[in-house]
Amino acid sequence: MLSASAAERIGRFRRQGLTWVLAASLVLLQYPLWLGEGGWLKVREYAHKIDTQQVLNQRLQTRNAGVLAEVSDLKQGRDAIEERARNELGMIAPDEWFVRVVSARSVQSGKTNE
Repeated sequence: MLSASAAERIGRFRRQGLTWVLAASLVLLQYPLWLGEGGWLKVREYAHKIDTQQVLNQRLQTRNAGVLAEVSDLKQGRDAIEERARNELGMIAPDEWFVRVVSARSVQSGKTNE
């Protein structure tokens, strides 16, 4: 038979073994929560990506609204088309005069303002 001290050591070993097994189980259960596919770190990363994409989407929606307004304006009126042609292509109507004002400095230096 075992002595009292040997029985006590075996009991203590079993308690410590059980403690280590429970601690290891706890660590193994925490791994998927923190580092797994649907873990906390992945959720934070995806949330950041979603925020970034939403900001980009908002900027694109604003730009698209401006483009749609411009297209609608071009479809409905001649004034918008004429304005665009004047600004971008230098259009002059047949009954108009084109006058360019050049400063004296640019004439002396050989440059013109455009």
